[in-house]
Amino acid sequence: MIDPYPPASDIGEILVTTDELRTRVDELGTQIAADLDGRTPLLVGVLKGSVIFIADLMRAIAGPVEIDFMAVSSYGDATESSGVVRIVKDLDGGVAGRDVILVEDIIDSGLTMAYLVDYLSGQGPASLRTCSLLVREGRTAPGVQLDYVGFELPPAFVVGYGLDAGQRYRNLPYIAIYSPSEPSGEGGSDSGGSA
Repeated sequence: MIDPYPPASDIGEILVTTDELRTRVDELGTQIAADLDGRTPLLVGVLKGSVIFIADLMRAIAGPVEIDFMAVSSYGDATESSGVVRIVKDLDGGVAGRDVILVEDIIDSGLTMAYLVDYLSGQGPASLRTCSLLVREGRTAPGVQLDYVGFELPPAFVVGYGLDAGQRYRNLPYIAIYSPSEPSGEGGSDSGGSA
């Protein structure tokens, strides 16, 4: 017999439903298209957690869209950020003269976003905006400017829609609190929270 997925013992309250995600991502895409007024955005996704969000977001933007990806590490295998951000995979192309939108899955402390904004700003984009599907209530560091936000969430560890716990649960079509009944030693490898 196949065990149910996800195990009910690991998934708590659903905070954002599939329909709420679809509606809000469509709204963000419409807003981005209006703000760029015909210019082609370069969406820069932060791997791995942003993959599902950026795929849906680019489909919600009317007109041409280009994408690239970066990978950073601030979590390792923990559920709390180490506070040290390092680039694991840089962009394949340049951002000079481009209208860049940095796309994150979740903002926790804002350290990763602040680091990447500083890093990308130094490469001469025509404009640089930020977009995060999720922001933790009351946890974002001062000075972190977010141009587009999907939802604010309580400071719980969450999974689904790209966010994981030990590489599991990214494929859930909603966002839920991760609440394993037995600690397994697994943590959010890159996203149940993001710095």
